[in-house]
Formats: sequence, C-alpha cells, structure tokens
Amino acid sequence: MAMKLNERGLLVVISGPSGVGKGTVRKALFDRENHNLEYSVSMTTRPPRIGETDGIDYFFVSKKQFEQRIKNEKLLEYAEFVGNYYGTPIDYVEERLDKGKEVVLEIEVQGAMQVRERMPDAVFIFIAPPSRQALRDRITKRATEPERIINKRMQKAEREFGMAHKYDYIVVNDTVENAADRIMAIIRAEHAKTERSIHKYMKILEVE
Repeated sequence: MAMKLNERGLLVVISGPSGVGKGTVRKALFDRENHNLEYSVSMTTRPPRIGETDGIDYFFVSKKQFEQRIKNEKLLEYAEFVGNYYGTPIDYVEERLDKGKEVVLEIEVQGAMQVRERMPDAVFIFIAPPSRQALRDRITKRATEPERIINKRMQKAEREFGMAHKYDYIVVNDTVENAADRIMAIIRAEHAKTERSIHKYMKILEVE
C-alpha cells in the first residue's frame, strides 16, 4: 500500500488587526468546493443564545470548567471579555489535526501570540489591509462609534502592525478572493515543506 505524505493536518492561524476583514476572508475559504478545511470551534463561559448549538457554534462550559482548563494548560489561547471567558480547546484542535484536517483558527493578534507559544509548528498568516486609509475606511464604514473611538481602534491596529514580523506570512486583503487564493497556496506549499514531509518520504523509499 502506498504511504501518503503529510497525514497530519495543519493548524492555520488567520490573524490581524480588527477591521482588516479576517472573517470575510475565512468565509471565502470555506465557501470553496472540495476543501479540507475545518473551522476551530471556540469554548466560552457565556450562556448560549437562541439558535446556538453546543459543539457547533461554541463549546459552552461553566466558569469552573474553563478555569480548570486554564490550570491544566488545555487551552491554546484564552481571554476574558465582559465577564466571560473565550478560548480555543487544545484537545479539539489536536483531534482534528490527527484526522488530517486543516484546522483554521481566526483570532486577534494577542491570541495568535499565545498560540505561537503553544504550537509553534502552526502556520501563522497575518491579514493586512492594502493601506492604512483602507483600514480606516473599513472601520468607519462598519462602526457607529464617535471619532475618538475610531482613533483608538486605529492606534491599536498601528501597534499590531508592528507584530507582523512574528508571523510566517503576510497576506494583503486587497480583494477577498485574492486573499483566499493566497492562503490556499500557502497551505499547499506548507504541506510540501521538507521539514514536514521528509520522514514520511524516507519511509516511502523504504517500502518501495
């Protein structure tokens, strides 16, 4: 029986400042046919909203359960927002990767840095706007906040731009389809990397 290279999937972390279009790009990826992508389901302590399903929208757990996971280092990353915890369960991600899935995690910059510490072999992609003005236009268009809040968002984005060098790739979101194409090309290229495939390749040579 022929042995396949790269039986284990990749964890693909899509990240970048708020307003760059991470969610839109991620949706475009999943709208494509014949992909092997799986969206990482987050865990939260907030109660489910009407229409939300446990294990699909979120893993809903108690605060005690979540804090036990923090203590046992069972989360790739986590944060607290408005009194509730949100995070990525590491066991769920590992299970999907072992099944050969490409697990996509869409996350803010600080969370991505936490994941980098826990799973450095993941593929980290920084989504960038084509220009600072384009980012301001996007934030202004989707927000109803006053100018001072928009300026704070821009200042936060400026700080996060300075962390782009910590990622493996930078993808400019000039158009959603172009950005999605580039990410799919990155995933294909990552699977062909020698460091990921050399051991399986040597086994193929042995059996053949």
